[in-house]
Amino acid sequence: MRIGILGLGRIGAFHAETLSGLDAVDSLIVADPFADAAKAAAERFGAEVADSPEALLAAGVDGIVVAAATDAHPALIRAGVEAGVPVFCEKPVARTIGEGVEVLRAVRDTDVPIQIGYNRRFDAGFVAARAAVRGGELGTLHTVRSTTLDPAPPPAAYVATSGGIFRDCSVHDFDIIRWVTGREVTEVYAAGGNRGADHIREAGDADTTGAVLTLDDGTLAVVSNSRHNGRGYDVRMEIHGFRDSIAVGLDDKLPLRSVEPGVTFPAGTPHDFFMDRFTAAYRAELIAFTEVVAGTRPSPCTIEDALEAGWIAEACTLSLHEHRPVTIAEVRGA
Repeated sequence: MRIGILGLGRIGAFHAETLSGLDAVDSLIVADPFADAAKAAAERFGAEVADSPEALLAAGVDGIVVAAATDAHPALIRAGVEAGVPVFCEKPVARTIGEGVEVLRAVRDTDVPIQIGYNRRFDAGFVAARAAVRGGELGTLHTVRSTTLDPAPPPAAYVATSGGIFRDCSVHDFDIIRWVTGREVTEVYAAGGNRGADHIREAGDADTTGAVLTLDDGTLAVVSNSRHNGRGYDVRMEIHGFRDSIAVGLDDKLPLRSVEPGVTFPAGTPHDFFMDRFTAAYRAELIAFTEVVAGTRPSPCTIEDALEAGWIAEACTLSLHEHRPVTIAEVRGA
């Protein structure tokens, strides 16, 4: 198949490299507002270059991967759908939840598949955790703990447009909690603070946060996030049930150091970047998209899925600023 890539920044170039190595993909065509980025990707991966999204869609593609800036996501999703071309789009669907809802309304009645990029759904550990929970191995759940700790803060330009830590970072935890447990979040309580990085404080955001989510069956989920984890990029999940407990992310590259006498785990070099931690998951995610394009599977992460995680982020952001519990129903009705 022939796949188009819109946006050749860090993640777009990474996707181009992955797609160029898939057996299902015969050729790539790329487009980026910065001509040098498109040219570099074309030379590296043997891709063609289109001078605009419209030209790319007109060049005969079987599917498109949207890795452009967030503000461009809504228009590019709609353009792909209008052309009848399956779309893979990195999260978020749009800059705000309201704009995301507008995109959903615009494409809801189409039969063109759309996949939103939440890569943790394709990580082997999270896949195994979901199977264990859904298979009843843990019994009744009572507690879930989900962690995303970045090794260093993002730059000021990113923070200024990201919408805040809950919308750009924690949202991955929110999505994977829903996906693994099969439950919906009904209420949140969030807290946060600033332990460094003046540009985050000046943007009105927090660099370290915690949130307690109440799921619709009474399970409690505790989400921990920070921009300052000097030991590396730490993504983990613990799931505790009446019968058993399991963990995702406890491998030898775990960025955590034990001080217990005689303990040598973890013994490897810590993960220090999200692409390092999730290389295999990104590949599996794009393989899934080629199957979506081929019509052999439905979208594994729809716009509806992405917006559900987005509503949780909205509730946590409001809870942080107003220092109170917030229900998902409240933000949906706002």
